[in-house]
Amino acid sequence: MSARIIRGRLLSFRDDPRLAGADAWRLIDDGAILVENGAIAMVGEASVILKSAPPGAPIDDHRGKLVLPGFIDAHIHYPQTRVIGSYGAQLLDWLNKYTFVEEQRFVDPAHSAVVARFFLDELFRQGTTTACVYCTVHPASVEAFFVEAERRGARMIAGKAMMDRNAPPALRDTAQSGYDESKALIARWRGRGRLDYAITPRFAVTSTEAQLEAAGALLRENPQAYLQTHLDENLAEIELVKRLFPGSKTYLGVYERFGLLGPRSIFGHCIHLEESELASLARSRSVAAFCPTSNLFLGSGLFDKQRLDEAGARVALATDVGGGTSYSMLATAAEGYKVLQMNGQSWPALQAFHQMTLGNARALSLDGRIGRIEPGYEADLVVLDSRATPAMAHRMESHDGDLEEELFALIMMGDDRAVTQTYVAGVGVKR
Repeated sequence: MSARIIRGRLLSFRDDPRLAGADAWRLIDDGAILVENGAIAMVGEASVILKSAPPGAPIDDHRGKLVLPGFIDAHIHYPQTRVIGSYGAQLLDWLNKYTFVEEQRFVDPAHSAVVARFFLDELFRQGTTTACVYCTVHPASVEAFFVEAERRGARMIAGKAMMDRNAPPALRDTAQSGYDESKALIARWRGRGRLDYAITPRFAVTSTEAQLEAAGALLRENPQAYLQTHLDENLAEIELVKRLFPGSKTYLGVYERFGLLGPRSIFGHCIHLEESELASLARSRSVAAFCPTSNLFLGSGLFDKQRLDEAGARVALATDVGGGTSYSMLATAAEGYKVLQMNGQSWPALQAFHQMTLGNARALSLDGRIGRIEPGYEADLVVLDSRATPAMAHRMESHDGDLEEELFALIMMGDDRAVTQTYVAGVGVKR
């Protein structure tokens, strides 16, 4: 039996503080986690856990630092690591000028493998332990990603982009080949270890009706798989979708027509929702992925979280690299706070940290496995130092002992330097 003790200030959520108040979270100032075989076996006061642990179990001592469930990213593109921060375009031009050019390189398995290694290194460096990931249209890109994620024992969700029009020839499949290749990848990788599959029609602009029908067929055949795509990100995109699908009244109506909505469907962006779309998202229990750094960088618009909350729609938080400008969920939450401020909405730090952990786990239907520090949960954890830089330490001198101020400072000032260690299945993976 492989055992390890992780000691520190343990912070974990039971519910959303927006709904449950102070009962939503628990902090143990000097706590410890006993990890056995990649899972959390015991949690409690350090004095109790240390007495109960197997003799000789190593202790990772993070006293004074916060230990939380690992961060979860609900929408990110691993092939876009080399176009992040590319200058001067809105969505459709940005895709054609930068992204589609770079993604053609992923026909090469060796290139895909190199980028997959970098991508996972970077996620772990930032404290992210689970992500819902877009690959390219090439099956080799999916194979490379899953091989690397499996080697590291990570819980990841990913899928092959399906694109049969409005893209360079080297990035197009067909309705039939997209179905066949996705089906084979699902059979090979879905449910293997800690891996899962997302059926991935990139967005309505790059898929014909035949391809969206094929995506719907895959989802009906594999109801436990995920569905990921994009929705209502950019006004020009929305107008193009309406021209391409004149039989559908709304952008979401295109996806709804082909049976793509549901509790395991994640729609990136959801900025410019019509009322009927908002109602359909809520009714179907589909998830809207809030991607603040991307929305700001590409000039797409401001996410209206309050509107979705009031409608009963489910929301997740995501980096959307490479349209998004940071791999860090802390930086993403900081920009999310600013976006909501621009909409006259508040987002307290406890709510933001809940979203990055248990909230995103719930959005991905994984809240029975990750997102909490409780016995039986997988030991994916992040250790945060609110005094990691001189400026942060200086800031904290006037707020020592105030958890909410500490969490807010981590969001606003924290980056990878604030991540002391990241644990995947109980193993420290930050280099």
